[in-house]
This record gives sequence, structure tokens and C-alpha cells, in this order.
Amino acid sequence: MNDTNKRSVVIVGGGSSGWIAAAYLNGALNDQGRQPNIDITLVESLDVPRISVGEATIPSILHVLEVAGIDEAEFVRATDATYKQAIKYRNWVGNNGSSYYHPFTRAPFGPIDRSGYDWALSDRTIPYMETVSAQPALCEMGLAPKMLDPWNFGAPLHYAFHMNAELFADYLRDFSVVRGVKHLRANVTDVEMKDDKRISALAIDNDKRLKADIFIDCTGFASILMAKKLNVDYLDQSQFLLCDRATVMPIPYDVAYPGEMRSYTTSTALSAGWIWDIPLQSRRAIGYVHSSEFISDESAERELRAYEGAHADNCETRIVDFRVGWRRKHWEGNCIAIGLAGGFIEPLESTGLYLSELGAVMLAEHFPYSDEHMDKLAFRYNRILQNRYYEILDFINLHYCLTKREDTEFWREVQKPERITDRIKAKLDFWQYKHPSSADLEDQFFPAQAQSLSAANSSLEDRRPPVDTAKLWSHYSYECIMYGMDYVPFDGGASPPDLAGRPRSMIQQRVSKRVQAAPQRLPTHKDYLRHVAGFQEPRIGPKPIGWA
Repeated sequence: MNDTNKRSVVIVGGGSSGWIAAAYLNGALNDQGRQPNIDITLVESLDVPRISVGEATIPSILHVLEVAGIDEAEFVRATDATYKQAIKYRNWVGNNGSSYYHPFTRAPFGPIDRSGYDWALSDRTIPYMETVSAQPALCEMGLAPKMLDPWNFGAPLHYAFHMNAELFADYLRDFSVVRGVKHLRANVTDVEMKDDKRISALAIDNDKRLKADIFIDCTGFASILMAKKLNVDYLDQSQFLLCDRATVMPIPYDVAYPGEMRSYTTSTALSAGWIWDIPLQSRRAIGYVHSSEFISDESAERELRAYEGAHADNCETRIVDFRVGWRRKHWEGNCIAIGLAGGFIEPLESTGLYLSELGAVMLAEHFPYSDEHMDKLAFRYNRILQNRYYEILDFINLHYCLTKREDTEFWREVQKPERITDRIKAKLDFWQYKHPSSADLEDQFFPAQAQSLSAANSSLEDRRPPVDTAKLWSHYSYECIMYGMDYVPFDGGASPPDLAGRPRSMIQQRVSKRVQAAPQRLPTHKDYLRHVAGFQEPRIGPKPIGWA
């Protein structure tokens, strides 16, 4: 591309979101810096601390690493990372020690998937997830989702990572700068406008100006470009997800190493929310996501410390406030909001970094090489992001509304009809008559869809409600949550009885054989980390009380 026609991008904000955007755009559009088609500059303030907490990811992170050109083993070493192949939910059904898994991998099935239907008709002595996936058992055995030798253990096991978000941002920074991304440390003092929607330049320290064609807002909850300058509305969703704070407490292994290196994230429900428990190589990251309406900060900290135990009495906590929702538009004029600047949904399914990934990936797909068609690209980009935020909102909402807990006011409140999204209500209503399947995510099951279709989109204002998509979670994930929460709504009358049992037995046999062979084929998670990252196991200390 001729330098006179080269597009320029300025990213404001240097946390995980900013450096994901820089690394991905550089990888996708500049061939990892080998062919610089666009200029990328990231400016970050030294005066604004990062929100960074221990982060859990989903398998989409592997695409980001691949496109950016990042070596997985190097990434694991640099970011204190461990592997993740599932989420384990504890005390979500009732406050009785019950648990279930949502794994990343399920056994392949035939042209019609009736595994959920067949499980529902069985005696249900084996949890549904364990009849269709080996990963719950692999997690319990402490095994890694990868082999030390070349893979020859059937279909690959999907996996993601737990990692230190601060180290991740620093690693992406160093990686990207070497490959041509410009990095400035400065405060943005003013935003200059070309018109009411388009930014022309940023004024920064020492009377300098940054001009660009595209501006990316990665300034976190402050959202200094999209919210404060462009005044893009925020769609509040706190009616459906009541938690608005997180009390965070890292547990270094020199304080307490529990002797396990779990290859899964643990989510344990407490009186007014839930605790994430994320194992890294040098520490555990725990945090209590809770509702300030139902518990005070002091009581939340006491519950968090009670979960961990007396060995953590000297560990410091901090509070992160958040507001569930997102911008009405993620792309306005020539500005795109990525990460917390665009929205936030509590990370019960580890989607925090995923939404930053999605923003960067979709921008690369819809990159405006000229101003001429930017509005059309922005229209489609906004549609995709809106759909995905609604999809995540609904899926998280499902976890809450199916609980059977009645022991606190918080858990009674989340089950009320007004706390459940219309789309989840419609799905649950429909699933009374058939078992979930992939077809259910191809249509819109909520009121007023047809009546609200816009007659024309000439104004590029999309008035349609968001549609359901099958891009992030399949019907299998919905079944994991529903059946894990002991919710089986359909009566079995809608499926052909002559097929009942056969798919289940075949899938379950394959899963059982894989589980039996796994200890001889897969290393432990700790051994794999020793091999890849040189992990040195600390002295074993007390386990968290909440693990009992």
C-alpha cells in the first residue's frame, strides 16, 4: 500500500483491551509487522491504573494468539498462565455442596443430537456433562488437555488459559512494539472533532497532537472518547444481572499453595453472588462478585476471607465497581470502543477478555480502508457486537434464574420473573415441548419480533431487537447449565421414541473409553506446566475452606 494512502489508527488505553487490539490488528492487517499496511499507535496514561485482575479465558483466545503470531509456550511462560478446560459451578443449585461442570469439549454426535433427550429419560445417576464429555473427569484427575508428545488421543480437547492480565498486557506491549506498533506514554488532554461524530486529533502532553483516521477507545469504564466526547448512550442491563461489585484478593503461593493446579475455573455461589477461583503458576486469583444492594462491602470481604481461611488474613483486598450493560453503538463515526469502554457483563462464563477479542477481530474484518463506506461497515459491526452482548447477557441470566436456592434474599430475587430476560423466558417455554437442539438458536423466540422489523434501513438505524446467534455457545452449553442446575423442562413426548437410547449409549461408551485411557496418555496439569513453563511446585500449605 502506498504510504500516502496508508490508514492510521490510534488506540487510547494500554490495558489488556488496548494491547489485544494492537497485536491483533498488527497481525491481521500488517502480516505481523512484515507488511505495514496501516500505522498503529497506542497511547496510554501513566496516571491511570489498570483494572487488571486474574483472568480466565475461553478457547477463542487461541485464534488471537495465532493471528498475532504468538508462540503458545512463550505466552504461558510470560503471563504466569495455566491451562483451562472447563468451569466448575459449586453451590449454584442449592447451598449444599452440589456442583457441575461446563466443559469446552463434547463428544461428536451424529446428524441429530438427542443426547440430552436420552439422558433426561435415563435414571440420571451420571451427570449429563459426564455422559457427553471426558473433560469433567480429566479435571477431577488433575490432567492437562494436551500431551507432551504429538497429539494422538482422538479428537483434540478444547482449552483456554488462566493468566495474569497485567503480565498479559505487558507481554503484548513488548511483542507488538518490536513488530512496528508505536507506543506513547502520555495523557490525552483534549479531543478535537472534525464534525459532531468524527474525531480529527487528540491533544496529548507537551502540546503534541495525534492525528489519525481511526480512533479506538480502550480507556476502560472511563470511556473518554465514546462516552465522554461522543456521548453514546449506555444500555443498562442491571435489571437482569444484579451484581455490581467485585472484591478481589490474590493469594500468593508463599501464603498458601493448596497442592493442586486445577485446569478449570471454579465458581462458588455465596450469599449475594459468587466467587471466581483462578489458579495461576505463582498465585490464585479469587474475587467475590456481589450485589451492593444485598450485601455491604465489609460483609462481602468477610465472606471472601471465610471462603479462603485464616491463612489469608494478611492478604489485601480491593473493590472493583461495575455497571452491567453496553454502549448503544460500539462504533460511532471513526471511533470504536473495545473492552470495558464498550460495555461489561459479569465474567461468570469468562467472557471479559473475549469481548475485547471480538471487538478487535470484527474490526479487522470490517476495517475501513477509506471513509467512503465507513457508515455501512460500522452498521454491521454494531449489529454483531449488540447481538453478542445480548447473547452473553442471556446465557449468564440463565445460570441465575434456574437456581433452587432460597436461603438469602439475593437468590430469591434473581428468580423473579422481572429478573429474567424475555429471550430466556421464551427459550425455557419452548423447551417444555422439545429438547434443546441447534435449530433453536437459528430463530428468534421472543415477542414482537415481526412487528418491530424496520421497513427500510436507509438511515442505517437498526430498530430490530437483537437476534439469537449460535456463534458463542451451542445448544450443548445450554443443556450443560440446565441439566447441571437440575432443570429438565420437557416431558419427552416430542422426540421419536425409536431413537431413544442409541445415540446416548454410543456417545457415552466413547467418553468412558477416553476417560479410562486418559491417565496413561495425558500428563498431569502440573507436569505439563513443568515441561512448558518450568513450573516449580511450591511447598504445600492449607487448602481454602471453600474447597471442602
